[in-house]
Amino acid sequence: MLQEGNDADFIIVDNLQDFNILKTYIKGLLVADNGKTLIDSVKTEHPNNFNTKLKSVSDLHVSNTGKKIRVIEALEGQLITNEIISDVKVENGNLISDIENDILKITVVNRYQDAKPALGFIKNFGLKSGAIASSVGHDSHNIIAVGTSDEEICSAVNAIIEHKGGMTVVDGNNIEVLPLPVAGLMSTEDGITVAEKYSILNNKAKELGSNLQAPFMTLSFMALLVIPSLKLSDKGLFDGNKFEFVSLHI
Repeated sequence: MLQEGNDADFIIVDNLQDFNILKTYIKGLLVADNGKTLIDSVKTEHPNNFNTKLKSVSDLHVSNTGKKIRVIEALEGQLITNEIISDVKVENGNLISDIENDILKITVVNRYQDAKPALGFIKNFGLKSGAIASSVGHDSHNIIAVGTSDEEICSAVNAIIEHKGGMTVVDGNNIEVLPLPVAGLMSTEDGITVAEKYSILNNKAKELGSNLQAPFMTLSFMALLVIPSLKLSDKGLFDGNKFEFVSLHI
């Protein structure tokens, strides 16, 4: 099917069964040889937009009204969520994560301007301690975090703000971060390095108790309002079926 004048884009392999790639050509130019790239790296500026201040633990307090609350129910391998109604755990007038019943506090923090964090609760993340957070939060890519204590959630959020984007796992005073300095979504490191760091974070989240196959991937979709049933944006809880904002308390 190749015709004279077509781009000479092709690979050379050692054999057609194992298909180990020896060389790669683009437009007739050798660009990779025995697993090493021959393309020069081009350095550019890192576009980014983080204009929020560090948060305090008190910013994550939810006053107790004595009523039941709406809870997001995350589903393994699904973008959709359910809405369930639950009792709450209260400490000094503040609604807190109920680890025993796996109903954890979740927050979405506007990263484009300084604003009060939106707060809710979510089931099925399974964390028994610690918190996780990310600036990959479709579609607005605000900061989204879930955890077992307000203090650790706050630490996770602030780690993202300090790095102007990334993913993090907090366990007490131990904070692990994968920085994403390009728009809060991408790294400047090579893919293999990023994959290794992401795997470490993913495994740490599971060590903290999460039984989700991909905790960070699930977390990233909990702020995607257009997918029912219940999601959390920086403006509050959103009912995707009714397509309207709803209150946390029933």
